[in-house]
Amino acid sequence: MDSSAPAGLRGLDQRIAGCRACPRLVAWREEVARTKRAAFADWTYWGRPVPGFGPPDARLLIVGLAPAAHGGNRTGRMFTGDRSGDVLYEALYDVGLASQPTSVSAGDGLELYGVRVTAPVHCAPPANKPTPEERDTCRPWLVQELGLLRPTLRAVVVLGAFGWQAALPAFAAAGWTVPRPRPAFAHGAQVRLAAPAVPAAPAPSAPSADPDGPAALAAPAAPDQLTALDLFGCFHVSQRNTFTGRLTPEMLRDVLRRAARTAGLAVRN
Repeated sequence: MDSSAPAGLRGLDQRIAGCRACPRLVAWREEVARTKRAAFADWTYWGRPVPGFGPPDARLLIVGLAPAAHGGNRTGRMFTGDRSGDVLYEALYDVGLASQPTSVSAGDGLELYGVRVTAPVHCAPPANKPTPEERDTCRPWLVQELGLLRPTLRAVVVLGAFGWQAALPAFAAAGWTVPRPRPAFAHGAQVRLAAPAVPAAPAPSAPSADPDGPAALAAPAAPDQLTALDLFGCFHVSQRNTFTGRLTPEMLRDVLRRAARTAGLAVRN
């Protein structure tokens, strides 16, 4: 690792943006960035892994699935420039956790209040479906992010079953105790992840073919930084869920309010 690289979340975000560990995802994100969608022909696509977005002292983390090909892969910011992001950020604004209800570009002035948004997979996958191998390769990035957020993090909202299944091992690797058997995903579910007296060592990961890939990272462990974490399940803000009414704006706002209050954040009713 470059000793001159920035520390903390800023440094992590820069390393994520340079990752080339998964050949299929690298090829797809760059192909999409070259060919573009006609509606965005005048855009210069980001075409790289999309890091998390939000303050380094966030008390609430939102975990999605992966960037959209013409959303985050275009704009370079999580849930930005696509309809899923429209739903999420409008709900965050409605409950008082975002400065504006829209998210169209990385330079649009949007700020999040006490909230950070991330994903277990940082590259846009073909058909929005990363493989299990790609999910596991990307996991050390999330473990490291959790480790850096650990001093302030108190609650997490996980969007969808894929994110839930991908995130639970990351929470365990970052030091929290995941109940056994592992809790099943459900909309509105709430699970308490206990903090052990002595933090667990980060789970080893397979070496990456890319020296700058996620396997180069280790999660920091500090006993005084570990507190219990409340995990909330929420249906994903996908068009399939929102267009069919499986997830309504009120359902989303309700989960966000519960999680934010649990995290000690002030919200609007």
